[in-house]
Amino acid sequence: MSSMLASYLTLAAILFCIGLYGVLTKRSAVIVLLSIELMLNAVNLNLIAFSKYGVVPSLKGQVFSLFSIAIAAAEVAVGIAILIALYRNRGTTNVDEFNELRN
Repeated sequence: MSSMLASYLTLAAILFCIGLYGVLTKRSAVIVLLSIELMLNAVNLNLIAFSKYGVVPSLKGQVFSLFSIAIAAAEVAVGIAILIALYRNRGTTNVDEFNELRN
């Protein structure tokens, strides 16, 4: 494993851990969405690093990363729309108070 690949993987692991910490500990739904995006960006960084420094370098990882970015943008648009609707109904973005679907 080359030193550049190791540094990319280390950076991606750090970003993923920060995102995971944000998802598990924060109560604001906006922060949770941002943390999920951070985790997706760490995965994209892994895809691009393995695409460039892998055993058989090709563009497959980079193309897959572009599709992942497009899906993440759609996910953010839908997530923010849901959060705006919930904020208008409840007056808060605290994820602990969104329990309507449990019943």
